[in-house]
Order: sequence, then structure tokens, then C-alpha cells
Amino acid sequence: MGSVEGGSGRAGGPAPYRRWGENLEAESVRQMENACALPVAVRGALMPDAHLGYGLPIGGVLATRNAVIPYAVGVDIACRVRMSVLDLPIESLTRFPLRLEKAIENETRFGVGASFKNKRRQHEVMDEDWSITPLTHRLKDKAWAQLGTSGSGNHFAEIGILEVEGDDLGLDPGRYLAFLTHSGSRGAGATIAGHYSKLAMGRHPKLPKELRHLAWLDLESEAGQEYWHSMELMGRYAAANHACIHRHVPRALGAKVLLGLENHHNFAWREKHDGEPLIVHRKGATPAGRGVLGIIPGSMATTTYVARGKGNPESLNSAAHGAGRIMSRRKAKRTFSWGDIRRYLDERGVTLLSAGLDEVPMAYKDIDEVMAAQMDLVEPIARFQPKIVKMAPSGERPED
Repeated sequence: MGSVEGGSGRAGGPAPYRRWGENLEAESVRQMENACALPVAVRGALMPDAHLGYGLPIGGVLATRNAVIPYAVGVDIACRVRMSVLDLPIESLTRFPLRLEKAIENETRFGVGASFKNKRRQHEVMDEDWSITPLTHRLKDKAWAQLGTSGSGNHFAEIGILEVEGDDLGLDPGRYLAFLTHSGSRGAGATIAGHYSKLAMGRHPKLPKELRHLAWLDLESEAGQEYWHSMELMGRYAAANHACIHRHVPRALGAKVLLGLENHHNFAWREKHDGEPLIVHRKGATPAGRGVLGIIPGSMATTTYVARGKGNPESLNSAAHGAGRIMSRRKAKRTFSWGDIRRYLDERGVTLLSAGLDEVPMAYKDIDEVMAAQMDLVEPIARFQPKIVKMAPSGERPED
């Protein structure tokens, strides 16, 4: 169960919050406490994958009254995880691995600025009204060029084995070949996040330094409405990004999709809690309402869990979105060598097509410990083991 922290609400000081997990990073706890000190904060929660972020920590959940905080949503607006269960036999991993690898290599792009400029992907999201603000209008062409791409940082594309035990997913128990991706709204989302974060900071110049990145926009203001509609557009765009990848990769493999699952984080939702309408920010946290299916990834060589939410009101119906970092990118690069990592991956039968040393499994928490810390938030119902993994090449600036 989560431990109670913080105050008793606005009248008595900081808003209350609960936290899950042991030995959470002190900086992330301090960021959560800062967020709960905001005058618009109502309640919060800190997930067991928590680590340092801008403003709100990764793994932070914050409910506010009639206000949206761009940096509590995150830079990569509406980042998502999507899984497609394929009708190919799992023996494909050993019989024609190069074909699987080629499908990933050819049908998405990784890295800052990655795009399909000369052969753009098609999706109805590009037929929507991108002129809702002058900024989204300017970003439409860039967004279209990047549609179907995966970015950098902790974004990935993986093919592996999904182990299903029960009938929760509508599949017979057994082992399946599955395709898993993690990416978001790319350059368009990052530009929108940066623009409205600066705008929010300008609206609250007297905020102390430690709260500066938690500046908010009133949802009744023009700027607040602009950001909200832009955020929602980025949500649909990020979903389209994955839809394109999960259309093209199975097509390249001649495979049919038996089941598709997805969920997103880095977003703000209008929800009712304790009978009150609130804005719930989940930055690196997954919606986990009762019965809601979600995907909680580990790292490039560890288990990803498919889980069913338990709808715990104490966490604002939220759960961890992944393993969570235990080491900075800079420290990971100083600490590990590719020789050691290759041996680690070989022992687990993982083929790594590309990645940076800052994304190696040892830079992340133990996903099984994270799951154990949130047993009252989600119930695992299936497990995915990655076997072919692609991330942005070493040296790319992280966009997650």
C-alpha cells in the first residue's frame, strides 16, 4: 500500500499525496512535495518507478483545480506504448530473424529529427484541423514528415515472446510472437510543450525557483484552452504514430494482428475524484482504472507486463509506466561498457540493433520490484520478453 505524505489540503497547507515503493530518489520526492505546495494542487501520488524530471517527477501524478501544468504533462506529450500480437509462430525468431530485424529497421525511424520526408505515412489525423492555434498550424508539415517515427531516449521497437496464462486478453493461453513500441508526439509535441511552458512561467514570475517548472495555465484563459486543445491533438497524433508503425511492420512481415493493446502517459485528463471534477496529470504514470488494461515495460532485456488496473482511488487510478531510472544518463555512460552489455544481452537471447549506453538495463530499476510495490494498483495478466530490440543510435539527444 502507498504511504501517506504531505498535508491535508489547501486550507491546511500542502495538498496530500501517497507514494508507492521503497527508497525512492530523494530529488523526485522533493519534486512531488513542491508540486503539492502549488495553490492549484488538490492531491497527488508518486509511483514506484519515480525519478527526477522537469517540474513534476517522472512517475508523478497530480490533480489540480481548473489548471493545467505543461511540465506536469511532460515534454513528450502523450507518449504511448502499443503492442500487437502477431499470428506468426515464435519460431520465426530463430528461423528468419533477419526478416524481423529488417521490418523494424525499414518501417520506422529512430533519432532526433527522424522522418519519412520522401515517403510520408498516411493517417486521418493529418486531415484534422491543425489550425487550432498558429503554432499547431506551423507544425503540421513537420508532424506529417515525422508520422510513423520513434524518436530517441527511452523509445523503442521490440519483437519478442508474449506469455499468456489466462483468458483476460481473449487469447488462448500460450506463447505468442508480439511487437511492442514506445514513442510519443515527436518534435511537434516537444515544441508545443516548450512554448506553453514558457508562457506559463511568464504568467507566474513570482514563483520560487524550485516551483518555476510547475507554472500553470488557468483553463478558463485563452492560453489554457490553446494548450489543452493542442495537447489533445498531440494525443491523437501520438496514437496515429503508433498506428502507422503497427500497420507497416506486420504488413512487411505478412502477418495478421490477433490483438492490439495500448495506453499512454504524459497527459492530463478531466476526471472526477471524491465527487469533484479535477485535472489529473500523469507524467510517466499509466491510467489504471478498474478493469483498464495497460502495458508496463521493463528495459531492453527484462520483462514487460500487461496488467489490469484495480482502480485504486488513493493513486488517482494510476500506476507506474515502466521500470524507472536509477542512474543518470551521464553516469550510465561512464559506468558501463559495451563488452559487458553484449554478454548480458547474449545470455538472455536478446539481439540489440542499436541503442545508447544510457539505456542499458542496469540503468533502470528492477521491473519485478516495481510491480511488487504496486500490487494494490494493478494485476499482471501477461508477460512479454524482448528478443529483438531497436532504439536510437548511441549519441542521440534523448527526447523522452
